[in-house]
Amino acid sequence: MTTRRIGLIGCGDVSVVHIEAIRDIEGLELVGVADTDPEALARATAATGVPGFASTQELIDAVGPDAVHVTTPHHQHIGPSLTALEAGVHVLQEKPLAHTLDEGRRLVDALARIPAGGPKVGICFQNRYNLASRRLHEMLGSGELGAVRGAWASVVWTRSAEYYRAKPWRGTWEGSGGGLLINQAIHTLDLVQWLLGGVERTDGHVATRKYADVIEVEDTADLLLHHPGGITTSFYATLTAPQHRPVEIELDCENAYVILHGGTDGGLTIRWADGRVETLAERSVTSGGRSYWGVSHELLIRDFHERIEDPEPFWIGPGEAMASLEILKEAYRLSGVGG
Repeated sequence: MTTRRIGLIGCGDVSVVHIEAIRDIEGLELVGVADTDPEALARATAATGVPGFASTQELIDAVGPDAVHVTTPHHQHIGPSLTALEAGVHVLQEKPLAHTLDEGRRLVDALARIPAGGPKVGICFQNRYNLASRRLHEMLGSGELGAVRGAWASVVWTRSAEYYRAKPWRGTWEGSGGGLLINQAIHTLDLVQWLLGGVERTDGHVATRKYADVIEVEDTADLLLHHPGGITTSFYATLTAPQHRPVEIELDCENAYVILHGGTDGGLTIRWADGRVETLAERSVTSGGRSYWGVSHELLIRDFHERIEDPEPFWIGPGEAMASLEILKEAYRLSGVGG
C-alpha cells in the first residue's frame, strides 16, 4: 500500500480528531502542520513531532503532501483550500463550506474548472456517517416508512461567555459568518435537508437572547423549512440552555414515527403504526474531541481517502455543502442580520 502524505492546516480544537484519524488509518502519514498563530503551531508540532509552517504554501513547498486537511476558523477555509487545489493537492475541509456564500462559490467554481482526474475536495459533514442517520436515509429511500407528513428538529445546547472570549472569531460575522446556525446547528440542518430531499424555502428568525454583550451573532433560531412535496420541518436551536440536550430529528411518517437522537448516547427509535418498536444504538468511540461532534469523523476521513482514486467527485463536496450554507444565510437575510 502506498502511504498518502497529509498536511494539516489549522491547529485549533477540531484538529485533534483529524490528527487522531490520520494516526489510526493505515496508509496515512501526517507530514506537516501549518497555522498563522505561532502558539497554536508550537503546540501542534510538539504534540505530533512533525514540522510546522506559517502558511499553506510553505507547507506544500516544503513537504509536498498528497492531501491537506483544512481545520481553520471559518473565514480562513477557502484560501488554504484554493492554494492546495492550485498545487494539485487533495483537500478535506471542515464545515462550514465558508463563512459567506460568495466565498463558498469561489471553491465550487474552482473545483468545476478542474479536469477529470484532478484533486478532490470533501467537506466534513460527518454525521451523515452515523449509524442512525444512514439507516434512516435508507428507510426513507426504500419507502418502507411511507409518506413523510412532517418533521421536527432541535439543537438545544449551552455555551458560556468564556467560550466566545477564548476565541473571539466565534462571535463575529467577519470571523465565523454567523453564530449558532453556522457553528453548532449546521450539522442538523445538513441532515434534515439530506434526509428530506433539500429545502425549497426557508422561513424564520434568529436572535441573540443571552450573549448580546459578548457576541454580535445569534444564539437562538426558530425556522420552518419547506421541502419538496409540501413537507415542512419545524427547526429550533439555542445555546441558552443550562445543559446540552441530545440533538433531535423526528419524522411523522405514514407507517411510523421516527426519532433520531444525536451524540454518543444517541440512536434511532422507530415506533411502527402496528405497535412494534425498533431501536438502533449509535456506535461509541473514544476520542480527544468533544462528544457532541459525534463519533463518525474517522469514518468520513477514511472514506474520503479510500475514494480519492475514484473517477467521480467525493459525495460530500463543495456543491453539496452549499445547501446548508444557503439555508442558514437565508435565515440571516430574513432576520436582517449578517455580513
